[in-house]
Amino acid sequence: MMSAEEVLVPDDRVFSRFRGECQSEQGWSLTYSRTSVCVWIQLLQEDKSLHRIKCRMLCKDIPAETMYDVLHDIEYRRKWDENVIETFDIGKLTVNADVGYYSWKCPKPLKNRDVITLRSWLPMGNDYIIMNYSVKHAKYPPKKDLVRAVSIQTGYLIQRTGPISCTLTYLAQVDLRGSLPKWVVNKSSQFLAPKAMKRISKACLRYPEWKQKHSPGFKPWLFPEQNPLSSIPLSELSIQHAESLENIDESSLSESKDERAEHSDNEGNN
Repeated sequence: MMSAEEVLVPDDRVFSRFRGECQSEQGWSLTYSRTSVCVWIQLLQEDKSLHRIKCRMLCKDIPAETMYDVLHDIEYRRKWDENVIETFDIGKLTVNADVGYYSWKCPKPLKNRDVITLRSWLPMGNDYIIMNYSVKHAKYPPKKDLVRAVSIQTGYLIQRTGPISCTLTYLAQVDLRGSLPKWVVNKSSQFLAPKAMKRISKACLRYPEWKQKHSPGFKPWLFPEQNPLSSIPLSELSIQHAESLENIDESSLSESKDERAEHSDNEGNN
């Protein structure tokens, strides 16, 4: 975890700790298990929706390097991530850290969410890590039509398992700012998380061909000198505390008929 008050770019110890958390299964409940995807949940407060979720996917035909590129490539994300409303980079902090904005669609009838995060990344031998946590920036206050969520710690661990195979672990602790109904937590672990993992793997398979046609040599996450972002000082950022944001009560909302229908259709296709 980051220091409570100061905005810091994670150091190697923070990356190592994150990798350890991704690999540990102690204190986690397995809620979903299929051939290539598993999901675990860790409930942090019984009466609240604050929980941690961890998904792991085995990819037999995706090189670790391709997975790393796909999770970094913001232009490509706009193409494959059907939940994204808007995403853009705000500025760079170091050669392996930046600040960005991301807003996404939530299951109906919940309000959509957005976050501003400090993102950092690090190749570690056969592993790659990308992780983020929420920060505040004066130029990007919460918007009226979106609920500002808080990423306490979210990230990906990519582990090379062979020349064209890897394992992807996604670990997230996000405060969605609201008293959410139980079905949201259940749906995220049983349906949304596995679906998102499968979407990432499909995106990876299509990426080499797409990238050939879209600035093939441009990969600022590998070549920092290509990064077009202007530098912003850490002093412009502060920690985003959940308590300072509006908390909305959506606990009584039921899942919309459209969402339920899509869920059952997908269950049938699994």
